[in-house]
Amino acid sequence: MTAIHFRLPLALSLALALGLAEAGGFLDDSHATLSLRNFYFNQDNRDGHAGQTEEWGQGLRLDYQSGYTEGTVGVSLDAIGLLGIRLDGGGRAGKADQARTPSALFPLEHNGRARDEFSSLGLTAKLRIGASEARVGTLIPRLPVIKANDGRLLPQTFEGAQLTVREFDDLTLLAGRLRQAKGRAQSHRDDLSINGANSPRKPGNAVSAAPARHSDAFDFLGLDYQVSEQLQVQYYLGQLEDFYRQHFVGLNHEQALPLGTLKTDLRHFDTRATGRNASRSGRTEGYTAAGYYGPGNGESGAHRGRVDNRAWSALFSWSLGAHTLGAGYQRLSGDSHFIQPNQGNGSDVYLITDRQLNSFARAGERTWLAQYGLDFGTWGLPGLTSNVAYLKGSGIRSERGHLHEWERDFTLAYVVQAGPAKGLGITWRNASLRSQASTDVDQNRVFLTYSLALF
Repeated sequence: MTAIHFRLPLALSLALALGLAEAGGFLDDSHATLSLRNFYFNQDNRDGHAGQTEEWGQGLRLDYQSGYTEGTVGVSLDAIGLLGIRLDGGGRAGKADQARTPSALFPLEHNGRARDEFSSLGLTAKLRIGASEARVGTLIPRLPVIKANDGRLLPQTFEGAQLTVREFDDLTLLAGRLRQAKGRAQSHRDDLSINGANSPRKPGNAVSAAPARHSDAFDFLGLDYQVSEQLQVQYYLGQLEDFYRQHFVGLNHEQALPLGTLKTDLRHFDTRATGRNASRSGRTEGYTAAGYYGPGNGESGAHRGRVDNRAWSALFSWSLGAHTLGAGYQRLSGDSHFIQPNQGNGSDVYLITDRQLNSFARAGERTWLAQYGLDFGTWGLPGLTSNVAYLKGSGIRSERGHLHEWERDFTLAYVVQAGPAKGLGITWRNASLRSQASTDVDQNRVFLTYSLALF
């Protein structure tokens, strides 16, 4: 039913678009871009006997966008083709005493080895009336309540519909529904879920042997209001059917100072259970969230697995010339971890602490962060930038008491500014995580990127 629900309107829209293809603008204003991403991934798993996870691959992304047909209702078509090619698969997952194993760049075969390649095609029909636009098909949302992950070889994509209204000065309204997601290392789509329900449960707990549970739909609406040139406020509502409802309020402000510029980023989330997750019977069926519910609400407790989280944060960034210095604080409260859609194959969350290795999003966690960025262009090296960040989390609620963790990130990036290789980018990202709540890791990522306009 889900596939029919989206394919029918998409097919009708495509038929209309093709029928009007001769109209001005549809072909004349179309363009296509080929983006290349060569990605090397290496992770040293410091705990246990997991050894290293290591992979190397080449990603290709082809984006096509037609122009709009003429008339009151403009019709357009987008297409995105994704191809991942394995250059080094990192050995075999699950093999005993193996020094290195695949990471998450490629799907795995039944024998635990990375596949040689994987691919997908996404189509999006677009309708435009005035300054408003409707999209149906493949989407890559980057919203406070749902954010596609692009941290590996190819991006995560979603299937659904979104309406964007820009009819009012300084105000943008959005609404939409998503039904499925394709992971960053997948060719197929999955129904949506959350951390705590996205994989089968092991026997011996309150949801003994419960299967993975999923949702039929994620609905969202939001507004971005530009109060002034310096101030923007946001409100978003996201609801994953049978799991949770989440309210978000955000504020972004930029203030010129006698010396430099100060940017302020304030965020607040309030996330509560809905549907089956709100009932004990539904949670017993496996509609649960990950978190810590206290010794009095243990494995068989009445509230175990219920979505219950509040998160607020403040990030201040001061810029002067080539330098940007930032400091922030985030606090989570409630029994569950911070919750947003997560199918178990890579996800992002809209938190100031969502970094290379960790999101600092566990129940009760309080996190301080400091970061520094440097643009070498001021010193005669345009295109070269570096960033370093340190995050310290504490107060993580667990059966072993309050736990803590820290992460240190370093990024060095360069983009060629002129000549035949103009636009070629190379990025090195290095990070270390030491955590009482998860595995200690050291990780390196190296990207080579290049985009070519085809027409």
